[in-house]
Amino acid sequence: MVVSRVRWRDGWVFSAREDLLWFLGPVVVSAVVAFVAWRTGTLHADLPPWGFLLLVVGCDVAHVWGTAFRAYLDPVVRARRGGLLLVTPLACLAVGVLLHAQGPDVFWRALAYVAAFHFVRQPWGFMAWAGRRAGETSRLDRALDHAAVHAAALYPLLWWHAHLPRSFVWFRPDDFAAGLASEVVGAAGVVYVALLAAWVARQAWRFAAGDGVNRAKWLVLSSTAATWYGGIVWLDSDVVFTASNVLAHGVPYLALVHRYGRARFSGARGALGRVFAPSGAALYLALLVAVAWVEEACWDGLVWHQHAGWFPLPALDLPEAALSLVVPLLALPQATHYVLDAFIWRPGRDGDLRAALRLPGR
Repeated sequence: MVVSRVRWRDGWVFSAREDLLWFLGPVVVSAVVAFVAWRTGTLHADLPPWGFLLLVVGCDVAHVWGTAFRAYLDPVVRARRGGLLLVTPLACLAVGVLLHAQGPDVFWRALAYVAAFHFVRQPWGFMAWAGRRAGETSRLDRALDHAAVHAAALYPLLWWHAHLPRSFVWFRPDDFAAGLASEVVGAAGVVYVALLAAWVARQAWRFAAGDGVNRAKWLVLSSTAATWYGGIVWLDSDVVFTASNVLAHGVPYLALVHRYGRARFSGARGALGRVFAPSGAALYLALLVAVAWVEEACWDGLVWHQHAGWFPLPALDLPEAALSLVVPLLALPQATHYVLDAFIWRPGRDGDLRAALRLPGR
């Protein structure tokens, strides 16, 4: 009897070339940004206008609106999950108004932690899909994948809490609670190293035993560890944190929505068919960036008043009572994105999603 020995398993989330582009690409770009900022003496300066436009508007805010293509603009999803699509924004708005009425600090702290949770969870989704694509069934591997990829993001986040303030913030100053004891972070660091070491050891064992190492999972975990540790712990830089945080999260998500849209709408009639035609990638990105620019124009004119030269709306000083409605309304796209994404990307009972992502059945 011949026993098949496999060195590598190809569980690519997109494809070998695209996984390198969408997961490793943000790491490389963030490193280039850090090097240029260091060489030009701007490593510790505030985020420059180009960074705001390209990173915040062009990637971070734009990717939020990508959820519309996965949910609200998909007639099948609207028919199947109409209740979820209706209740989610209404609930987010109601909770947002109640929180902001308690004070802006309460609202922004709550939104920051929901956002951080969302950012931490996304790499696990890609890790799980990579394992599924490769046909992995081991409960031990799934548990180690889950623990390692969460540790890669959570430890830098805990370290940040113990070293506030930093040169960067999530949304605004003091949105994270300061005062986490250094002993807690020290213990978390031991767990962090132990989990990553255990994961690497398990992969080495799989390689030696001929069970196959999933290169896609290596790529997801290493890119997550590099961007979170480098952007938060290693460098105290607003521009580097923004680049690493936004690109590592937004770029794979934009690619994922586009992959889904191509599978669902390419060749269809109407606007969605044109957006997701083989030559429609530029149109897809342009639409998302345009909507993001409109949203940020509203934020700047009604709330922040920081980038008047980039947006045409006049700066309005609204009373606090009005802001308690305006701010939750403007934050509604991202809040809805955070909540919906916890449900709409689960492939278990969603045959259309499994087909779009080329995942095996349950």
